[in-house]
Amino acid sequence: MIVEHAFLVGFSKSFGLFYLVVLSVAVVLHAMRPSNKKRFDEAARSILRDEAGPWR
Repeated sequence: MIVEHAFLVGFSKSFGLFYLVVLSVAVVLHAMRPSNKKRFDEAARSILRDEAGPWR
């Protein structure tokens, strides 16, 4: 069975598109989970905390 180059290119482009869509949806769902709210809020506030002072 010989597979043509055009078929492989089309298949890889389609697979890559679906892979990236699924990955993006998974990242958004992970970020929007209510159980992560406390962790993300803490990370946002940690930038404003002055723990070590300015560099001198």
